Amino acid sequence: MRRFSQRNSLVTLSDINITPLLDLAFVLLIIFIITTPLLEKGLPLSLPTGVGQPDVKPHKEDIRTLDVTARGAYYLQGRQLTPGQITKQLVADFAANPNLVVFIRADNAGRIQLLANALDICVKAGINAVSIRGEAGGALPP
Repeated sequence: MRRFSQRNSLVTLSDINITPLLDLAFVLLIIFIITTPLLEKGLPLSLPTGVGQPDVKPHKEDIRTLDVTARGAYYLQGRQLTPGQITKQLVADFAANPNLVVFIRADNAGRIQLLANALDICVKAGINAVSIRGEAGGALPP
């Protein structure tokens, strides 16, 4: 007959299996690598080309992007808002950060009145640092 010792029944595993933890870490890393470029893109607009030198980029937290579509919709930081809501948001952001810069991206097929309205929104918010964005590589007409 076999004799069972008290010691064998109380022995526990002291090793931790880290393989599932490493699998999870690699899956999360792959997900972040795939989704990060998607977060950097804005609306698909057809921007006008311009002439000039590339400007010095401000800090990321100092930038607010105001997109104007060809149909007249306004997007602040990717959220569609009315001009009144955008003004309130920019006033609050400018009060919290006086180095605020607004990048205006207006669709090339849109009316100039839409761009003028976007500039007016920034003036009402008290923001003087406005940059109208376009695609690089344009040429002046002869």
